[in-house]
Amino acid sequence: MINSSKIRPFLWFDSQAEEAARFYTSIFRKSKIGTVSRYPEGSPGPAGKVMTVEFEIEGQQFVALNGGPEFKFTEAVSFMVECEDQKEIDYYWDKLLAGGGKPSQCGWLKDRFGLSWQVTPANFGRLYKNPKTAPRVMQAMLKMVKLDIRKLEEAAK
Repeated sequence: MINSSKIRPFLWFDSQAEEAARFYTSIFRKSKIGTVSRYPEGSPGPAGKVMTVEFEIEGQQFVALNGGPEFKFTEAVSFMVECEDQKEIDYYWDKLLAGGGKPSQCGWLKDRFGLSWQVTPANFGRLYKNPKTAPRVMQAMLKMVKLDIRKLEEAAK
């Protein structure tokens, strides 16, 4: 995979880097797996085991590492998926939760690998920017787990 971006998210997994990359690329239509590198003899990982997987989702390049159990994901870093309509929100919400993910609130969830995602309407910024309607939109959103575009738009009216 040719790196056309100066900055790429580098995701540390215990031992599921390839599984995670395949999971993510199965969800997003414009995605692909790139180079899969393996640990060589004499390295920290077992020789021949997958070390890194390069993959791309919607033009964003990622690297996934099988680095061991030392580090875990937290909500301090998440990936936001901007959706055009409720059907798209429902699709990504369900797909990212598949296999053991956990919903949170306000459109946030953790996938089965513990990575945090925000599944949001693409027009959320417009709904929230107006200082007169922002408090109502915020109050509506705080009551939601998965975001409901219709209810957010009604709150903005």
